[in-house]
Amino acid sequence: MAMNSEKIPENTQKLLKKHNQSHLLRFWEQLDKNQRQNLLARINQLDFPKIDRWIADIVKNPSPTPLPADFAPAPAYPPAPADAQQARKYAQASDLGRNLISNGKVAAFVVAGGQGTRLGFEGPKGDFPVSPIKNKTLFRIFAESVTAASKKYHTPCPWYIMTSPVNHDQTIEIFRKNDYFGLDRKNVFLFQQGTLPNFDFDGNILLSGKSTIACSPDGHGGSLKALYESGAIADMKKRRIEFISYFQVDNPLINIFDPLFIGLHALDKAEMSSKALTKTGPAEKVGNFCLVDDKITVIEYSDLPDELAKKRNPDGSLVFELGSIAIHIINTDFIEKLNAEDFQLPLHRAVKKISCIDQHGNLIEPQQPNGIKLESFVFDALPLASKSIILQTRRSEEFSPLKNATGIDSSESAAKMMIARAADWLESAGVTIPRKPDGSPDCIIEIAPAFALEKDDIKTKLDRIPKISPGDKICLE
Repeated sequence: MAMNSEKIPENTQKLLKKHNQSHLLRFWEQLDKNQRQNLLARINQLDFPKIDRWIADIVKNPSPTPLPADFAPAPAYPPAPADAQQARKYAQASDLGRNLISNGKVAAFVVAGGQGTRLGFEGPKGDFPVSPIKNKTLFRIFAESVTAASKKYHTPCPWYIMTSPVNHDQTIEIFRKNDYFGLDRKNVFLFQQGTLPNFDFDGNILLSGKSTIACSPDGHGGSLKALYESGAIADMKKRRIEFISYFQVDNPLINIFDPLFIGLHALDKAEMSSKALTKTGPAEKVGNFCLVDDKITVIEYSDLPDELAKKRNPDGSLVFELGSIAIHIINTDFIEKLNAEDFQLPLHRAVKKISCIDQHGNLIEPQQPNGIKLESFVFDALPLASKSIILQTRRSEEFSPLKNATGIDSSESAAKMMIARAADWLESAGVTIPRKPDGSPDCIIEIAPAFALEKDDIKTKLDRIPKISPGDKICLE
């Protein structure tokens, strides 16, 4: 038990009283010296004037995100060129993209701060096994893609991985245990994103223990600060990296080093660009790419009015058909420029079940939402870019998010999409694929990144592909 004579610093008492957060020191008398020091250090890190604004504007009096007065669907490059002129530009962009990768100008960057809780999995989501035959984890698939790209382009492609305090130590241990999945350790840079305090509905900061403030990762938008503050950008600058290929850990179909996307972004002198896909319908839970004051902007699905979400063109397509899928190219210079000032992306409110202690110090594991978490979204940086482009892609080629234990966006649906893509790649090279009456492959195929990073890589390896019969399991490595 701590000595009661050790007083709370007067300036801390005044600060907390002024901002209505005195309860953070409720258990002071029960803390030992180290606990007291750690709690005071954490309190001193909090930006109370900002917190007061968040409480007033987001926690206690949330209002719907105001829609811009005037906005339109955003323009995008199609997945394949629409005419001869565009075909020439795509060829030029692909050549430029390949040169940039070969010259070591492009780094991979994955946002991997989440746990596999919603998948019914203990541990970091990146450690979730997903490939249909070998059961490779997401981290292994990405590592093999980075290795294959380094080999293909004859240059080490560095990989930056953003974790969170929730899973940082576990992630480091996963990489250590797997010998960095065969990658050179000096080309793998792991760092943590920041956190924001959690609140109850009255704006009181929650405690997760008697000496610890309840905090959550600050969202994928926090990556733009964390890249800078962790030294990752400084490391990239040393390596003369100019472009960051941004993706999220839950997408096993990601094409990390896409020469066309990188090349179009560089050719058009963009600072932050995006990939998009055609939404499955008006209500798909992805952000909508829009044009606001000539700036690419994402309007969240929950903020787009129903009548606009359902509005259709004369040909029957949705007016707002382009969905955001968290795949970006971002310039290192752009991130430096943002961090030259105290920039803050907008914070979004999420009502959640938050583990915390009550006023008696008892741990509460709520069954119902009991508080507010705040997070920022990376796409909110798009309007800050001087130029931004969108490249539309095909869902079957590049997007199968792992979010749920079963059903849509689950490991089962991801494995099916990995098999379907592998079958399509093989068929495009002239390989016969047995199919069921519904058109799906009547076989299980897994293509390792070492065998093919993209469809065109298959053509050079036809002699290594066996005849495929109904019911076969084929893994090409």
